[in-house]
Amino acid sequence: MERIKKGLTIFAFFFKIGCFTFGGGWAILAQMEQEFVNKRQIITKEELLEMVAVGKSCPGIMITNISLLFGYHVAGVFGGLCAVFGIISPAVIILTIVAQFYNAFKNNYWVHAALIGIRAAVVPIIGSAALSLGKDALKTPPAVVICLIAFVLSLFAKVSNILLVLLGVVCALVWWFYSKDRQQKEKEA
Repeated sequence: MERIKKGLTIFAFFFKIGCFTFGGGWAILAQMEQEFVNKRQIITKEELLEMVAVGKSCPGIMITNISLLFGYHVAGVFGGLCAVFGIISPAVIILTIVAQFYNAFKNNYWVHAALIGIRAAVVPIIGSAALSLGKDALKTPPAVVICLIAFVLSLFAKVSNILLVLLGVVCALVWWFYSKDRQQKEKEA
């Protein structure tokens, strides 16, 4: 019974942020951090970062993947399904309505102006989430180096995101094995 109550609470939260958070997954992630890390302390920043890493590296929509992982972590399979249905329901409802009136909306000056304002407001929200989560993700020199290399490759070499994720995993594993081997040698010495 407790999982059902948690699942319905998760559905309500994700439905609410699905209605009022513009800017995609990163903006929603900032809301998740505020609600579940800072306010309710259900998960830690490290756990949220791990969910982001897994959710971003899996096929599909990043925030849906992260919502599923979060819901499952908190309330099992039911919680995962509640989180996913909560996050997608507002978009499905709103887009169904917009699709019905698309021709009236597409050339409306006021709708266009509102969307420009929304886009401008989303940038600081996404930046805030990136800075907040980045502080916890970049605690070690190897993590900073991997991040900078990925940034440069993404920006200047136009390397695909999939390849960047795979390279990041390889670099992290190499560093982990190197550190483990070095620790083993220090113990033996």
